[in-house]
Amino acid sequence: MDLTTDAKKAYRLLRRAFTARTAHQRVTALLAQQPPHPAAHYRIAVYFADTAVNVYQMRQWYRPLQQLAERWPVVVISRSPVGAAALLEDGALPVAFTPQIEDLERFIAEQDIRIVLYVNQNTRNFQMLRYGRRWHVFISHGESDKIYMASNQYKAYDYALIAGQAAADRLREALWDYDVDARTLRIGRPQADHFSGTPPYTADDRTVVLYAPTWEGDRPSMSYGSVVSHGVTLVGRLVATGRHRVIYRPHPRTGVMEHRYAAASRRIVAMLKAANQADPSAQHVFDEGPEVGWQLAAADVAVLDVSAMVYDRLATGKPLMVTRPVSAEAEIDRNGYLSACEWLTAEGAHDIVSEIDRVRVDEEAVTRLRTWSERYFGDTSPGAATARFHAAIERLMQLWDAQYARETSPT
Repeated sequence: MDLTTDAKKAYRLLRRAFTARTAHQRVTALLAQQPPHPAAHYRIAVYFADTAVNVYQMRQWYRPLQQLAERWPVVVISRSPVGAAALLEDGALPVAFTPQIEDLERFIAEQDIRIVLYVNQNTRNFQMLRYGRRWHVFISHGESDKIYMASNQYKAYDYALIAGQAAADRLREALWDYDVDARTLRIGRPQADHFSGTPPYTADDRTVVLYAPTWEGDRPSMSYGSVVSHGVTLVGRLVATGRHRVIYRPHPRTGVMEHRYAAASRRIVAMLKAANQADPSAQHVFDEGPEVGWQLAAADVAVLDVSAMVYDRLATGKPLMVTRPVSAEAEIDRNGYLSACEWLTAEGAHDIVSEIDRVRVDEEAVTRLRTWSERYFGDTSPGAATARFHAAIERLMQLWDAQYARETSPT
């Protein structure tokens, strides 16, 4: 290792330590503003061991969990100072900051946690999974056909809350010796009941197109990002018509692994800015805010990468297209929705205007969309998924009561 490499490594370590220390100080100040946690108050905890870069996984659950907390008090257990600072600044749910194992043990001892929810597969989840006499439940941070959604890691949890029939079939096909019917509860997509908000533009006769690409991925099998292959071309074509309004929402990690993705994203943002300056009524949107929902509900058509965003949009029943990865190594589930979706190739991005017109009016495309929406999410009428989510939690609480009664009853 040369001196330059050593110096870069040392700089990264120092920067990481400084960031953590600054975040820890920020957490301390924010916790001082939060009321103390009442003893034995919480029944449900959401365990989140990640840093701020993955807080978006928590944010999509805020509103469903806030509604659930009206019945069962909910707390977020955060392990990372940077992640905890972001959660506390959001102020959506009470946060317990437990950076060390002894902090976690102390908090668990003080509370009556009966259900622990997990939004991702962070390896530090195992530090919480060691606690018995409570249900550990994987809820994920979205529904998709990524290989992640059929991981053998599902077996680590007592139960999983899944979206619907498609998720059950995916797990049944992928996992050996896993009783899908016994260990999963279908809830649909409760987040879709909260897809609301005011768009930052004045509605007119323009066709609104949401382009929300995912990041480039950290390995070839997950290289679904389209910013470089599709994004610059399709946004350029749409902006040029004067008849379309683009909502551009890149993944928060875009460009983390490859600089060319960050450069392409900056180019798209520059195009939107220039178009707005040339015609203020265009009102194109570069969206990097914490709220996800209004974009999916407001867009006439969505152009999305292989990601959970596809399935969030599918839950609305409104037209969408999926960018086909250019990498032959990107793994795609050929049995689910992606086997019948409206694909947009890199070459097809040049014809994005006509493709958008087609998916809005083609009867076969509309019928396919409706069929797959029901397969993935069941009843998508307003409030249906929320009712199933609450019913699943009630069921788990009943199972906890029954198990506790068996353990404590006289022999």
